[in-house]
Amino acid sequence: MRHMVGPDWRQLFDVVIVQADKPSFFTDPRKPFRKLDEKGSLQWDRITRLEKGKIYRQGNLFDFLRLTEWRGPRVLYFGDHLYSDLADLMLRHGWRTGAIIPELEREIRIINTEQYMHSLTWQQALTGLLERMQTYQDAESRQVLAAWMKERQELRCITKALFNAQFGSIFRTFHNPTYFSRRLVRFSDLYMASLSCLLNYRVDFTFYPRRTPLQHEAPLWMDQLCTGCMKTPFLSDMAHIR
Repeated sequence: MRHMVGPDWRQLFDVVIVQADKPSFFTDPRKPFRKLDEKGSLQWDRITRLEKGKIYRQGNLFDFLRLTEWRGPRVLYFGDHLYSDLADLMLRHGWRTGAIIPELEREIRIINTEQYMHSLTWQQALTGLLERMQTYQDAESRQVLAAWMKERQELRCITKALFNAQFGSIFRTFHNPTYFSRRLVRFSDLYMASLSCLLNYRVDFTFYPRRTPLQHEAPLWMDQLCTGCMKTPFLSDMAHIR
């Protein structure tokens, strides 16, 4: 930390704990906090308060809560493992949680490529057309619908393979969220590729949850408008997408 931040790095933190021995730190109340001196030697004095600028070793969550009085949503805890880091703190103690997902950086880079955006946009357009036009059952219409279904399936495979040829995205399997993605939403209030992502926001910035439309709801907000739910665009209007 001295080489990364500077000699006064301890002043950036209210409490510094090393070798906390997670995940037992969250569940085992028997391990007390011990203070380290300037040489890194372990002191055996009983800890009655956690002082800023000091370094403490091990300890447990129950003593930590008692000594700091940091409770519930006042705490935002970051971790890189959903179960050993975040689940218990969110479910049992009501902490706000932030998940660090390094793979997210690559996923975002892919979804911002022109190939992905064009493939997904046309796939959504085809889905909307299939939903609205399947009522036409004459021979010519069925032939067109079959061609659209085949093209849609090809696009689904293409967009999946952009992430990983075998498994696709870690967040989504075709249009459904993966098990990992559902657990991520369940146990974290925020997730990001790196803690440094927060440097783009003020310290008093508020992150609001996005409203995801249910199957029976019409998406009335533009950032989540899905082609086909409200109206079917004309093919001539969508020709430029391809």
